Amino acid sequence: MRIKYGRGDIVPQIIVFTFITLMTVVCLYPLLYVASMSISDPMEIARKPVVLLPRGFSLMAMRKLFENQKIWQYYGNTILYTVVGVLINVFMTVIFAYPLSRKDFSGRKPLMVFATFTMLFAPGLIPSYMMVTNLGLYNTMWALVLPGAISVFNFILARTFFAGLPDSLNESAKLDGANDFMILARIILPVSKAILSTLVIYYAVGHWNSYVNAMLYQPDSSKHSLQMFLVRILINNDPALISECEISVDRFFISEQLKYAVIVIAVLPIMCVYPFFQKHFAKGVMLCSLKE
Repeated sequence: MRIKYGRGDIVPQIIVFTFITLMTVVCLYPLLYVASMSISDPMEIARKPVVLLPRGFSLMAMRKLFENQKIWQYYGNTILYTVVGVLINVFMTVIFAYPLSRKDFSGRKPLMVFATFTMLFAPGLIPSYMMVTNLGLYNTMWALVLPGAISVFNFILARTFFAGLPDSLNESAKLDGANDFMILARIILPVSKAILSTLVIYYAVGHWNSYVNAMLYQPDSSKHSLQMFLVRILINNDPALISECEISVDRFFISEQLKYAVIVIAVLPIMCVYPFFQKHFAKGVMLCSLKE
């Protein structure tokens, strides 16, 4: 269907499209700049800085990064933490959100107050550190995935979605003799792809970009994620890491370009995964925003 606009709608439409275009440019420019810097010729960059498009073409920085065995180790750690963390997060969120979405669950209000309370008053760094060390999670993978097993914000999204499902689904299943676990596994989850995709995206991005917990709870560098490698190069400017990747010739130019190359290889995987969940993700966020 084509929408017909009157003369009075032309100016607002121009303003809206102009604003959207500007926001798109603001969001895309940093990505394009970093990508251009990572594949430009270092000598061309030295003569004239990159504005938007690459100057020359060189994959030297990328090649030096992937020749470093630690990159593959950090990649493996990041994928492991992300996959295990997302599985735990989604399972715990669904198990907690679904009962609280049912009106016949007597303890829903006290538990909702308890969950909301944790959003307003965080425990702080010292109690969190004491909890991780006392539970024996220090310097293990579980220190990164278990303390944040449930995000209250994501839990509220899931609960809102489940509460909007028709009660007839549960009632008809109970008449057929199904218990609550069978209803959740065989009826509720198959029709909840939208919210499940939303949870997967939110949790996956959080785990993929996380580095604070690794700085606090993982002193062993062999267990670090790709983001910790990125922090050590970009923020700490660790000369040992840079010297492992760069070549002796043109040391300054390669070391600067390595930083942009690390950003690209750190961001690219999660950007490639997002389009596969984008349809359900947008639908899930929209439905959760309209219900209750």
